[in-house]
Amino acid sequence: MTALDELIALLDLEQLEVNLFRGVSWKDDRPRVFGGQVAGQALVAAGRTVEGRGVHSLHAYFLRPGDPSVPIVYEVDRIRDGKSFTTRRVVAIQHGEAIFNLAASFHFDERGLDHQVTMPEAPPPESLPRADELEPPVSGRLWARQPIDIRYVSGPPWERPQSDSARQLVWIRADGTLPDDAVLHTCIVAYASDYTLLGSSLVPHGVSYFRDDIMMASLDHAMWFHRPFRADEWLLYSQTSPSASGGRGLAYGGIFRQDGALAVSVVQEGLIRPVDPARVSPTYRT
Repeated sequence: MTALDELIALLDLEQLEVNLFRGVSWKDDRPRVFGGQVAGQALVAAGRTVEGRGVHSLHAYFLRPGDPSVPIVYEVDRIRDGKSFTTRRVVAIQHGEAIFNLAASFHFDERGLDHQVTMPEAPPPESLPRADELEPPVSGRLWARQPIDIRYVSGPPWERPQSDSARQLVWIRADGTLPDDAVLHTCIVAYASDYTLLGSSLVPHGVSYFRDDIMMASLDHAMWFHRPFRADEWLLYSQTSPSASGGRGLAYGGIFRQDGALAVSVVQEGLIRPVDPARVSPTYRT
């Protein structure tokens, strides 16, 4: 079974009751559940209670570290079923406590105005090395049996020089062919969106999670789905960080199809705690 097959299995939640689902985690050496996994599974749970409408936005908070050794129970609250929009709230529970909550809104396609920002220029993904072909300076747990093919445009983060641009570009796609299931493609992109994004907050300081003593954790995560896409086709993830302060960093992300269409927008705030604050550069204004 490939890593992508395992991810698809992780996203195929067991239904316990009408609004109650259960999922499991990766069987590896991760000390806590990967945030993208719980976000993807929560979106699956929400989507299982909606018919005929696709998700157009989600807003989530990571409340506690997840325990990968025990299942996660997802409780769905059917907040509203309107004429145009459907709203769901999902709480992920372990050991009797909420570890994550998500609010998602679903909408059927309508005709309306259409504009977008321009996709940044980037070399073809095939010209760049796969992340799992690179050797980080510490144990690369995220690279082992990776279900997402990740390719850094400006080189791996542990080799990237300090830059006040606070920007990084990353090509991503599912590492294999997926069935024609729009919900599955959406949930896999939600899973993948938690990789690399917060790292843009480190770019102005010339530090790296892989090279320096830095603790990072997702605090909240929001996504807006603008246009159709396939998760098994190349997507350019343009990431930038407008601010970092108070032990937190904020990052924006735009996920573009290869034809230049903006498919998804992402915003995330995360905890960033340098073990040695003296190694972090002073205030930057970009």
